[in-house]
Amino acid sequence: MTSACDAAPPSALQPCAVLRVRDGQRAKAPQDDWLAEETPIALEFNGISHATMLATPTDLEDFALGFSLSEGIVEAAHEIRGIDLVPRRDGIVVQLEIATACMVRLKERRRALAGRTGCGLCGVETLPEVLRPVAPLPTGAPLPLAAMLAAMKALRASQPLHASSGATHAAAWAGPDGQLILLREDVGRHNALDKLVGALARAGLPAGQGMALVSSRASFEMVQKTVSAGIPVLAAVSAPTALACRLAEQAGLTLAGFVREDAATLYTHPQRLN
Repeated sequence: MTSACDAAPPSALQPCAVLRVRDGQRAKAPQDDWLAEETPIALEFNGISHATMLATPTDLEDFALGFSLSEGIVEAAHEIRGIDLVPRRDGIVVQLEIATACMVRLKERRRALAGRTGCGLCGVETLPEVLRPVAPLPTGAPLPLAAMLAAMKALRASQPLHASSGATHAAAWAGPDGQLILLREDVGRHNALDKLVGALARAGLPAGQGMALVSSRASFEMVQKTVSAGIPVLAAVSAPTALACRLAEQAGLTLAGFVREDAATLYTHPQRLN
């Protein structure tokens, strides 16, 4: 008999048969299609369960590291001593071993998360936990506006999971020339950004010399995660929220929304794009 620990990790895409309707008419036969997988991912720190999210089961080491960094559980990648993925029949447990000082900090900021797709703040216990301060970004050298627009165009064409399923968000990091260097996808926009933050840290890339691009709106937490990662520009396909704009203004983040084709709306610190 197979134990729960012997379960194989799920694929990011699952096949399905669909009956399409076009011009008001049903097709005569089903066709093959793909669905983005959504899997419960439980994060355990030093053996203690901390958060459970619904996420796409890819790049989970990046996700675990990025979540730990952007949530302030660790301050640097080296404070995570190990990451193990344990597939279970009902999801995947990500076991992290972190430094003792980080565990003390985690206990002070303890969450009881029961995550839902696209909801990054479910279960936060107090209002100060939501509005925790972030260190302001340095001024830095300006980046070309044309590079941001080119990077967003490239983002649209560089999402394999979305191309197959139509159900995932993407977060990418581009250099000052607008070339996409890293891209991560997930059914949740916060998860995609956490995966990107983790990938940046693992690759040792200079986050402050590039820009983040997301295929979603720019919520408060998306801004918070971007600033925590030290990325000076966040470009979003859709609009930001008012709270996101206030944080971006305070933190020195250049926040751009409605970045589509050759158009964009610059909400905060436009001087960083020339």
